[in-house]
Amino acid sequence: MNKHQSFFELPNINKEIIPVASGIPFGFSTVYNPALGIGGVYGAWGDSYDNHSLCGLVAQRYGEPLDDEDIMNLAELGFLSRHHIPPLDKPEDIELEMQIGTRMLQEAARANGWQVGEVDAVLIGAGGPVIPDYVEQICRRAGIPETALKVSVHKACDSSVAGLHLALNPALTRQGHINIAEELLGKKVLVGGIEGLSRFTSHSHDKYALQLFANAAGVIGVIPGETFKFLVGRNHEAFDGEGVLAIHMYYPHPGKNVGDSLIEVTQENPSHIRVAGLMHEPKDGSPISMAGPMGMVKLFVRTGVKVVTEVFYEYAELMKKLGTPEKQIAVGIVHHANYKINQLKAKQLQSAGIEFPMPWLLSDFGNVSAASNMIAFLRQLPNIKPGDNVLFDGFGAGTYYDVLAVTLG
Repeated sequence: MNKHQSFFELPNINKEIIPVASGIPFGFSTVYNPALGIGGVYGAWGDSYDNHSLCGLVAQRYGEPLDDEDIMNLAELGFLSRHHIPPLDKPEDIELEMQIGTRMLQEAARANGWQVGEVDAVLIGAGGPVIPDYVEQICRRAGIPETALKVSVHKACDSSVAGLHLALNPALTRQGHINIAEELLGKKVLVGGIEGLSRFTSHSHDKYALQLFANAAGVIGVIPGETFKFLVGRNHEAFDGEGVLAIHMYYPHPGKNVGDSLIEVTQENPSHIRVAGLMHEPKDGSPISMAGPMGMVKLFVRTGVKVVTEVFYEYAELMKKLGTPEKQIAVGIVHHANYKINQLKAKQLQSAGIEFPMPWLLSDFGNVSAASNMIAFLRQLPNIKPGDNVLFDGFGAGTYYDVLAVTLG
């Protein structure tokens, strides 16, 4: 069997050292599909750990070696390596992720053939932002106009798909707020997820989170109504009352339901909107607490299958109305929480007569939360043809679900 290659060892990866602390490895890859006019960038930072070397890092951060029964079979869950940074102080954490975010926006614009000054909006998902005004700050550093709309989305692993959904679906508007999708129609928009989860989990004492989560980012270029055309979509929220996957809210939120919703939408200033989801927070104040891998399966699969099924049937009805009932979903871009979750979702969907490809594409990253769907999309992008219909399936702690079908190109 060939030795597994880390992300940094793959061909065509741009590698450099971010000058923070003693130097942090950073690698990224740009992708562009000229037939679709769609491109983007994805990458990771920190040292790469395979499943064997990860055990030592986890033991160090956990404070003691893991018992045999607590060591997860990560290969079975679809993960072979992930990226972690050493402990940094707060200013170093901020500076590192500022440099990463700035570079990701610049490279994503470049991948689409845009000047950063041409970007009209930036929607970034982050489950645990390093600072509350992170999106504003990286946009300013990147040279994106102050007048460009910035949207910070905090819905855990669902955050980047939630951002894409907001950019495309006019039905998601809230009374008293601008209709983001109508505002962005035909404009140059960057959508992505940037997750410094090594920072986030390093202060946790959760043995499962320490093994699963890691750093990564992915940002794509979208022109709503042109390169991405919205077909159908739904979002769904259901509070995780048991705290199966409890997450600390490192962003402004009142800590309770906002009217009849878990989501608070606030206009931070004329060009910055925050979409923040209520989380069941760990009782001990730690960043994250998990009930275990099977808890995640139970948390996400049943409701996730229901939301995907509803969207799929709406999609089928739309295709009939358009006179193309034979038009299939070309591919599903599904959040890579772990392979068993995705496998079980696919199996249950098949039992309901719903079947489309759901490729597993992130074995060299681990669970990277909001970055996951964007990386999966960019890795699949070279295989997508103009006119293909693609389904995005985002889900995350809270719990939040965004599922939408789009036509590309």
